[in-house]
Amino acid sequence: MIGVLVNTATVLVGSLIGLLFKKAIPKKLTDAVMLGIGLCTVYIGISGALKGENTLILIGSIVLGAIIGTAIDLDRWLNALGALIGRRFKNANGTVSVAEGFVTASLLFCIGSMTIVGSLQSGLTGNNETIFIKSLLDLVSSLILSVSLGAGVICAAGFVFVFQGALVMLARYLAPVLTTQAINELTCAGSLIIIALGLNLIGVTKIKVANYLPAIIIAPLIVWIVSLFN
Repeated sequence: MIGVLVNTATVLVGSLIGLLFKKAIPKKLTDAVMLGIGLCTVYIGISGALKGENTLILIGSIVLGAIIGTAIDLDRWLNALGALIGRRFKNANGTVSVAEGFVTASLLFCIGSMTIVGSLQSGLTGNNETIFIKSLLDLVSSLILSVSLGAGVICAAGFVFVFQGALVMLARYLAPVLTTQAINELTCAGSLIIIALGLNLIGVTKIKVANYLPAIIIAPLIVWIVSLFN
C-alpha cells in the first residue's frame, strides 16, 4: 500500500501548492488554464482510446455502462458526495463548484491504464514503480487542476486512496480477468469517458460523465466472457 499512500500524498501536496498560487493568479489566466486543461484532457483521452482492439467491445461496454449508470444515476451520487464535501469549503470566485472539482479530478486521477496496471503490480508483486511514476504525474496535474478547479481537487485525494487501495488489495482476484487485452479495452472505454470530460471542461458539452463509469468494469468482463468461448 506504500505506492497508494505516496500517490495520495502527491495529490494532496500538488493541490495545496496550486491553491496557494491560485490566490495570486487573475481570473483571466485561470480561465485560460482551464481551457488548456480541457484540451489536454481531450488529447489524453484520444491517445488512450486508440489502445482499443475491438470496436464492438467498446460499443457494448459504453451502451451497457450508460444504461446501468443512468439507472442508478451515478453522476448525481458522485456530485452529491462532492457537494457534501464542499460544504466545508468556500469557493473564492464561485465559478467552479467544489463538487465539479472533486468529480473531475477523481476521474482524471483514477481512470487510466497506469492506475490499473500499477495497482495490480503493487498488489501482486510489491513493485510500486508504475504507481510512483503516476504519482509524479499526479503531483503536477493536481497542482494545475487546483488552480482552475479549486478546493475540490484536494478532496479527490481521498477517492484516489480508496479506489487504488481497493485495486491493490483485490489484485490477486482481479489478475485472471485483467489480461493485457482486457486492460486495453478498459483503457479504451475509460479514455472515451475522459474525452467527454475534456469536452465538458472546454464548455462544448454537459455530459453526465460519471453515468458512463460502469463501462470500465463491463469492458474487461466482456473480454473475459468472449475468451471463454475461444
